[in-house]
Amino acid sequence: MSAVPHHSVNTISTERVSSECGANPLEGEVVFKPVKALWIGGMTAIALFAGPFTATPAAVAVFVVLTAITICGGHSVGMHRLLIHRSFRTYKNIERLLVYLGVLVGMAGPFGMIRLHDFRDWGQRQSGCHDFFSHRSGFWKDAWLQLCCGIHLKQEPQFKIEDEVAHDPFYRRVEATWMAQQFVVAVPLYLLGGLPFVVWGVCVRVSVSLIGHWLVGYYAHQPKDHLLYVKGACVQGYNLPKLGFLTFGEAFHENHHAFPSSAKLGILPGQTDPGWWLVTTLERLGLAWEVKTPETLKIRTGLTVNSSKRCKPGLEPKWLQSLPRT
Repeated sequence: MSAVPHHSVNTISTERVSSECGANPLEGEVVFKPVKALWIGGMTAIALFAGPFTATPAAVAVFVVLTAITICGGHSVGMHRLLIHRSFRTYKNIERLLVYLGVLVGMAGPFGMIRLHDFRDWGQRQSGCHDFFSHRSGFWKDAWLQLCCGIHLKQEPQFKIEDEVAHDPFYRRVEATWMAQQFVVAVPLYLLGGLPFVVWGVCVRVSVSLIGHWLVGYYAHQPKDHLLYVKGACVQGYNLPKLGFLTFGEAFHENHHAFPSSAKLGILPGQTDPGWWLVTTLERLGLAWEVKTPETLKIRTGLTVNSSKRCKPGLEPKWLQSLPRT
Protein backbone atom coordinates (compact mmCIF):
# COMPACT_ATOMS: atom_id res chain seq x y z
CA MET A 1 0.00 0.00 0.00
CA SER A 2 1.22 3.48 -0.81
CA ALA A 3 2.97 5.70 1.66
CA VAL A 4 1.89 9.25 2.39
CA PRO A 5 4.24 11.90 0.96
CA HIS A 6 6.23 14.11 3.27
CA HIS A 7 4.35 16.90 5.00
CA SER A 8 5.48 19.04 7.89
CA VAL A 9 3.43 18.87 11.05
CA ASN A 10 3.79 20.33 14.52
CA THR A 11 4.14 17.31 16.77
CA ILE A 12 3.74 16.96 20.50
CA SER A 13 4.49 14.09 22.86
CA THR A 14 1.94 12.30 24.99
CA GLU A 15 2.40 10.45 28.26
CA ARG A 16 3.83 7.24 26.77
CA VAL A 17 4.59 8.30 23.18
CA SER A 18 7.41 10.73 22.45
CA SER A 19 7.83 12.78 19.26
CA GLU A 20 11.37 13.87 20.17
CA CYS A 21 12.94 11.44 17.70
CA GLY A 22 11.29 13.30 14.83
CA ALA A 23 8.32 10.96 14.35
CA ASN A 24 5.73 12.35 11.96
CA PRO A 25 2.14 10.97 12.13
CA LEU A 26 1.62 11.89 8.46
CA GLU A 27 4.50 9.77 7.14
CA GLY A 28 3.44 6.16 7.21
CA GLU A 29 2.56 3.12 5.13
CA VAL A 30 -0.54 1.00 5.72
CA VAL A 31 0.31 -2.71 5.69
CA PHE A 32 -1.82 -5.82 5.68
CA LYS A 33 -1.71 -7.79 8.96
CA PRO A 34 -2.51 -11.43 8.11
CA VAL A 35 -2.80 -12.67 11.71
CA LYS A 36 -5.10 -9.80 12.63
CA ALA A 37 -7.23 -10.39 9.53
CA LEU A 38 -7.42 -14.15 10.10
CA TRP A 39 -8.38 -13.66 13.74
CA ILE A 40 -11.31 -11.32 13.14
CA GLY A 41 -12.17 -12.99 9.82
CA GLY A 42 -12.24 -16.45 11.38
CA MET A 43 -14.39 -15.41 14.31
CA THR A 44 -16.79 -13.56 12.01
CA ALA A 45 -17.02 -16.45 9.55
CA ILE A 46 -17.93 -18.89 12.32
CA ALA A 47 -20.42 -16.38 13.73
CA LEU A 48 -22.12 -15.91 10.36
CA PHE A 49 -22.23 -19.55 9.27
CA ALA A 50 -22.58 -21.42 12.57
CA GLY A 51 -24.43 -18.77 14.56
CA PRO A 52 -27.87 -19.22 12.95
CA PHE A 53 -27.71 -23.02 13.31
CA THR A 54 -26.66 -22.96 16.96
CA ALA A 55 -28.89 -20.14 18.18
CA THR A 56 -30.85 -21.11 21.27
CA PRO A 57 -32.27 -18.83 23.98
CA ALA A 58 -29.60 -20.05 26.39
CA ALA A 59 -26.74 -19.54 23.90
CA VAL A 60 -27.89 -16.03 23.04
CA ALA A 61 -28.21 -15.26 26.76
CA VAL A 62 -24.62 -16.42 27.26
CA PHE A 63 -23.55 -14.08 24.46
CA VAL A 64 -25.38 -11.11 25.99
CA VAL A 65 -24.10 -11.69 29.54
CA LEU A 66 -20.48 -12.36 28.56
CA THR A 67 -20.41 -9.42 26.14
CA ALA A 68 -21.70 -7.08 28.82
CA ILE A 69 -19.18 -8.33 31.39
CA THR A 70 -16.16 -8.25 29.08
CA ILE A 71 -16.97 -4.96 27.33
CA CYS A 72 -18.13 -3.01 30.39
CA GLY A 73 -15.98 -4.42 33.18
CA GLY A 74 -13.10 -5.43 30.92
CA HIS A 75 -12.64 -3.15 27.94
CA SER A 76 -14.26 0.08 29.13
CA VAL A 77 -13.42 0.07 32.83
CA GLY A 78 -10.44 -2.29 33.08
CA MET A 79 -8.47 -1.61 29.90
CA HIS A 80 -9.53 1.91 28.94
CA ARG A 81 -10.31 3.87 32.09
CA LEU A 82 -7.99 2.02 34.48
CA LEU A 83 -4.96 0.54 32.68
CA ILE A 84 -4.62 3.08 29.87
CA HIS A 85 -5.74 6.34 31.50
CA ARG A 86 -5.32 5.58 35.22
CA SER A 87 -8.56 7.44 35.88
CA PHE A 88 -8.88 5.63 39.20
CA ARG A 89 -6.94 3.29 41.43
CA THR A 90 -7.84 -0.08 42.87
CA TYR A 91 -6.20 -3.10 44.47
CA LYS A 92 -3.80 -4.95 42.17
CA ASN A 93 -5.80 -8.17 42.05
CA ILE A 94 -8.96 -6.29 41.12
CA GLU A 95 -7.05 -4.38 38.46
CA ARG A 96 -5.71 -7.63 37.02
CA LEU A 97 -9.20 -9.16 36.99
CA LEU A 98 -10.70 -6.18 35.17
CA VAL A 99 -7.84 -6.06 32.67
CA TYR A 100 -8.15 -9.83 32.11
CA LEU A 101 -11.83 -9.39 31.30
CA GLY A 102 -10.65 -6.83 28.75
CA VAL A 103 -8.25 -9.36 27.24
CA LEU A 104 -11.20 -11.73 26.79
CA VAL A 105 -12.80 -9.17 24.47
CA GLY A 106 -10.31 -10.56 21.96
CA MET A 107 -8.74 -7.36 20.66
CA ALA A 108 -5.22 -7.59 22.08
CA GLY A 109 -3.23 -8.22 25.23
CA PRO A 110 -2.70 -5.47 27.84
CA PHE A 111 0.51 -4.14 26.23
CA GLY A 112 -0.98 -4.33 22.76
CA MET A 113 -4.07 -2.43 23.87
CA ILE A 114 -2.00 0.33 25.45
CA ARG A 115 0.12 0.65 22.31
CA LEU A 116 -2.87 0.59 19.97
CA HIS A 117 -4.68 3.26 21.98
CA ASP A 118 -1.71 5.50 22.72
CA PHE A 119 -0.39 5.57 19.15
CA ARG A 120 -3.82 6.54 17.87
CA ASP A 121 -4.21 9.14 20.61
CA TRP A 122 -0.76 10.53 19.81
CA GLY A 123 -1.62 10.82 16.13
CA GLN A 124 -4.98 12.48 16.75
CA ARG A 125 -3.50 15.12 19.04
CA GLN A 126 -1.10 16.46 16.41
CA SER A 127 -1.79 19.30 13.97
CA GLY A 128 -2.03 16.71 11.17
CA CYS A 129 -2.06 12.90 10.94
CA HIS A 130 -2.45 9.95 8.58
CA ASP A 131 -5.99 8.87 7.59
CA PHE A 132 -5.36 5.64 9.49
CA PHE A 133 -5.50 7.59 12.76
CA SER A 134 -8.39 9.85 11.79
CA HIS A 135 -11.01 7.52 10.22
CA ARG A 136 -11.25 9.84 7.18
CA SER A 137 -11.05 7.11 4.54
CA GLY A 138 -14.73 6.30 4.11
CA PHE A 139 -16.74 3.48 5.68
CA TRP A 140 -15.56 0.36 3.82
CA LYS A 141 -11.96 1.44 3.38
CA ASP A 142 -11.72 2.36 7.06
CA ALA A 143 -13.18 -1.03 8.01
CA TRP A 144 -10.41 -2.68 5.98
CA LEU A 145 -7.71 -0.46 7.47
CA GLN A 146 -8.77 -0.88 11.08
CA LEU A 147 -9.81 -4.54 11.09
CA CYS A 148 -7.21 -6.04 8.76
CA CYS A 149 -4.25 -3.66 8.61
CA GLY A 150 -1.78 -1.62 10.63
CA ILE A 151 0.47 1.34 9.97
CA HIS A 152 4.26 1.48 9.81
CA LEU A 153 5.50 5.02 10.31
CA LYS A 154 8.63 6.16 8.50
CA GLN A 155 10.02 7.17 11.90
CA GLU A 156 8.39 5.40 14.82
CA PRO A 157 7.91 7.54 17.94
CA GLN A 158 9.45 6.37 21.17
CA PHE A 159 7.01 4.33 23.25
CA LYS A 160 7.43 3.28 26.87
CA ILE A 161 4.96 1.56 29.15
CA GLU A 162 5.41 2.36 32.81
CA ASP A 163 7.45 -0.22 34.76
CA GLU A 164 4.54 -1.01 37.09
CA VAL A 165 2.70 -2.51 34.12
CA ALA A 166 5.55 -3.58 31.84
CA HIS A 167 7.22 -5.72 34.52
CA ASP A 168 4.03 -7.23 35.91
CA PRO A 169 4.41 -11.04 35.48
CA PHE A 170 0.66 -11.59 35.06
CA TYR A 171 0.38 -9.02 32.29
CA ARG A 172 3.44 -10.43 30.57
CA ARG A 173 1.98 -13.96 30.54
CA VAL A 174 -1.40 -12.79 29.30
CA GLU A 175 0.19 -10.58 26.62
CA ALA A 176 2.03 -13.58 25.21
CA THR A 177 -1.11 -15.76 25.11
CA TRP A 178 -4.01 -13.35 24.64
CA MET A 179 -5.62 -15.25 21.76
CA ALA A 180 -5.35 -18.57 23.60
CA GLN A 181 -7.15 -17.05 26.60
CA GLN A 182 -10.43 -17.68 24.74
CA PHE A 183 -10.00 -21.34 25.71
CA VAL A 184 -10.45 -20.28 29.33
CA VAL A 185 -13.99 -19.34 28.31
CA ALA A 186 -14.58 -21.95 25.59
CA VAL A 187 -13.86 -25.07 27.65
CA PRO A 188 -16.34 -24.44 30.48
CA LEU A 189 -18.90 -23.17 27.97
CA TYR A 190 -18.61 -26.41 26.00
CA LEU A 191 -19.02 -28.46 29.17
CA LEU A 192 -22.09 -26.43 30.15
CA GLY A 193 -23.88 -26.10 26.83
CA GLY A 194 -21.95 -27.75 24.05
CA LEU A 195 -21.17 -26.19 20.69
CA PRO A 196 -23.93 -23.52 20.78
CA PHE A 197 -22.45 -22.00 23.93
CA VAL A 198 -18.97 -21.92 22.37
CA VAL A 199 -20.15 -20.39 19.08
CA TRP A 200 -22.18 -17.67 20.78
CA GLY A 201 -20.08 -17.22 23.91
CA VAL A 202 -16.77 -16.96 22.04
CA CYS A 203 -17.01 -16.49 18.26
CA VAL A 204 -20.13 -14.33 18.01
CA ARG A 205 -19.07 -12.35 21.09
CA VAL A 206 -15.55 -11.65 19.82
CA SER A 207 -16.73 -10.78 16.32
CA VAL A 208 -19.47 -8.42 17.52
CA SER A 209 -17.13 -6.83 20.07
CA LEU A 210 -14.33 -6.11 17.59
CA ILE A 211 -16.54 -4.91 14.75
CA GLY A 212 -18.62 -2.93 17.23
CA HIS A 213 -15.50 -1.28 18.63
CA TRP A 214 -14.50 -0.20 15.14
CA LEU A 215 -18.00 1.09 14.34
CA VAL A 216 -18.09 3.27 17.46
CA GLY A 217 -14.60 4.58 16.69
CA TYR A 218 -15.55 5.32 13.09
CA TYR A 219 -18.78 7.20 13.79
CA ALA A 220 -17.38 8.94 16.89
CA HIS A 221 -14.75 10.63 14.69
CA GLN A 222 -17.05 11.78 11.88
CA PRO A 223 -17.73 15.56 12.01
CA LYS A 224 -20.98 16.50 13.75
CA ASP A 225 -22.32 19.33 15.86
CA HIS A 226 -20.12 19.60 18.91
CA LEU A 227 -20.14 21.28 22.29
CA LEU A 228 -16.50 20.64 23.26
CA TYR A 229 -13.63 21.30 20.86
CA VAL A 230 -9.86 20.89 21.26
CA LYS A 231 -7.97 23.58 19.35
CA GLY A 232 -4.83 22.41 17.57
CA ALA A 233 -5.87 18.73 17.41
CA CYS A 234 -6.32 17.41 13.88
CA VAL A 235 -8.96 14.90 14.99
CA GLN A 236 -11.98 15.68 17.15
CA GLY A 237 -14.19 13.24 19.01
CA TYR A 238 -17.98 13.37 18.78
CA ASN A 239 -20.66 12.00 21.08
CA LEU A 240 -23.10 9.32 19.97
CA PRO A 241 -25.71 9.99 22.66
CA LYS A 242 -28.18 7.28 21.65
CA LEU A 243 -25.50 4.62 22.10
CA GLY A 244 -24.42 5.53 25.63
CA PHE A 245 -26.06 2.55 27.33
CA LEU A 246 -25.24 0.04 24.58
CA THR A 247 -21.54 0.99 24.60
CA PHE A 248 -21.30 1.32 28.40
CA GLY A 249 -20.39 4.99 28.04
CA GLU A 250 -17.71 4.65 25.35
CA ALA A 251 -19.90 6.43 22.78
CA PHE A 252 -19.34 9.78 24.53
CA HIS A 253 -16.13 10.31 22.60
CA GLU A 254 -16.30 14.09 22.45
CA ASN A 255 -16.30 14.08 26.23
CA HIS A 256 -13.38 11.68 26.28
CA HIS A 257 -11.29 13.85 23.97
CA ALA A 258 -12.02 16.79 26.27
CA PHE A 259 -11.12 14.93 29.49
CA PRO A 260 -9.08 11.80 28.57
CA SER A 261 -8.26 10.95 32.19
CA SER A 262 -11.82 11.17 33.49
CA ALA A 263 -13.29 7.94 34.86
CA LYS A 264 -16.68 9.38 33.98
CA LEU A 265 -17.41 9.52 30.25
CA GLY A 266 -21.04 10.62 30.48
CA ILE A 267 -20.10 13.97 32.01
CA LEU A 268 -23.14 16.00 30.97
CA PRO A 269 -26.75 15.81 32.20
CA GLY A 270 -28.74 12.94 30.71
CA GLN A 271 -25.73 10.97 29.45
CA THR A 272 -25.97 7.29 30.40
CA ASP A 273 -22.64 5.74 31.38
CA PRO A 274 -22.87 2.19 32.82
CA GLY A 275 -19.07 2.00 33.06
CA TRP A 276 -19.20 4.92 35.47
CA TRP A 277 -21.81 3.06 37.51
CA LEU A 278 -19.31 0.22 37.95
CA VAL A 279 -16.53 2.61 38.97
CA THR A 280 -18.75 4.36 41.55
CA THR A 281 -19.89 0.98 42.88
CA LEU A 282 -16.27 -0.02 43.44
CA GLU A 283 -15.64 3.32 45.10
CA ARG A 284 -18.60 2.95 47.48
CA LEU A 285 -17.33 -0.51 48.42
CA GLY A 286 -13.90 0.92 49.21
CA LEU A 287 -12.37 -0.89 46.24
CA ALA A 288 -11.57 2.20 44.15
CA TRP A 289 -10.04 5.54 45.04
CA GLU A 290 -8.43 8.60 43.44
CA VAL A 291 -11.34 8.62 41.00
CA LYS A 292 -10.82 11.39 38.45
CA THR A 293 -13.64 13.48 36.95
CA PRO A 294 -13.76 16.84 35.13
CA GLU A 295 -14.24 18.49 38.52
CA THR A 296 -10.86 17.20 39.75
CA LEU A 297 -8.82 17.43 36.53
CA LYS A 298 -6.89 20.30 35.00
CA ILE A 299 -8.51 21.71 31.87
CA ARG A 300 -6.86 20.36 28.74
CA THR A 301 -4.90 22.93 26.72
CA GLY A 302 -6.98 24.25 23.83
CA LEU A 303 -10.32 22.99 25.16
CA THR A 304 -13.14 25.36 24.19
CA VAL A 305 -16.93 25.39 24.15
CA ASN A 306 -19.12 25.99 21.12
CA SER A 307 -21.07 29.10 22.13
CA SER A 308 -24.03 28.08 19.97
CA LYS A 309 -24.58 24.92 22.04
CA ARG A 310 -25.96 24.95 25.58
CA CYS A 311 -26.86 22.49 28.30
CA LYS A 312 -30.32 22.57 29.78
CA PRO A 313 -30.82 25.71 31.92
CA GLY A 314 -29.60 25.20 35.47
CA LEU A 315 -27.82 21.93 34.67
CA GLU A 316 -24.58 23.27 33.21
CA PRO A 317 -21.60 21.92 35.23
CA LYS A 318 -19.24 24.45 36.81
CA TRP A 319 -16.26 23.19 34.79
CA LEU A 320 -18.21 23.87 31.59
CA GLN A 321 -19.01 27.41 32.68
CA SER A 322 -15.30 28.10 33.17
CA LEU A 323 -14.24 27.13 29.63
CA PRO A 324 -13.57 29.72 26.90
CA ARG A 325 -16.25 29.95 24.23
CA THR A 326 -15.86 30.24 20.47
